[in-house]
Amino acid sequence: MNNLSEKIIVVENLTKQFGHFTAVKGINFHVNKGEIFGFLGANGAGKTTAMKMLIGISNPTNGRANVAGFDVHTQSEKVKQNIGYMSQKFSMYDDLTVKENITFFGGIYGLSRKQINSKTEVLIQTLQLGDIAQKKVGDLPLGWKQKLAFSVAMLHEPKIVFLDEPTGGVDPITRRQFWELIYAEAHKGTTIFVTTHYMDEAEYCDRVSIMVDGVIEALDTPKNLKNQFQVSTMNEVFLKLARNIE
Repeated sequence: MNNLSEKIIVVENLTKQFGHFTAVKGINFHVNKGEIFGFLGANGAGKTTAMKMLIGISNPTNGRANVAGFDVHTQSEKVKQNIGYMSQKFSMYDDLTVKENITFFGGIYGLSRKQINSKTEVLIQTLQLGDIAQKKVGDLPLGWKQKLAFSVAMLHEPKIVFLDEPTGGVDPITRRQFWELIYAEAHKGTTIFVTTHYMDEAEYCDRVSIMVDGVIEALDTPKNLKNQFQVSTMNEVFLKLARNIE
């Protein structure tokens, strides 16, 4: 972890309502610069709704959030310029080649042609994509698509990258490889904000929050949470927490 005294995400009483339903109920937390922060919870807990507010694509009903030094409500475009985002649903274009996708998204991120060419070569070499660079993304296995999507989200060297269920549907070996990519970026000082419902992945995070029905019910390091609940795995923490709430 790096620069842990510097808060790069600050959330205060963040709330999101849809009619009479409150999806996110006044949550409070912060994320330190260079931290891998796990945003955990079962499907439907409110994780994705909260993330959409943090990346500036959904306005809070109440409360405030500051991301990379910018207010999500009044400076959403600045927020978007300083973050990377990998959505739960695969976001590359299946009918474009690997290289064409990199070029396209590099242009969206405002990179020059020279920067795009340079970063494309580095990315293809790093991910060992040389043999498939001219293949259409739609023809690639899911694991390769996920790794490519993550790398493209990092093209413009954002301060923070938001990953929404990035390893959903891939095998355990590919999941581990994906986390190696995350570690490499965090080592460079990038802040990683990752949502997942795989509780074993919480072990890879510096700190985790656990969200239940729109509320953050626990937040600490995996080690401290396991000690607090007197269990040996994060999955047991989650199960015990759910039983306590019931």
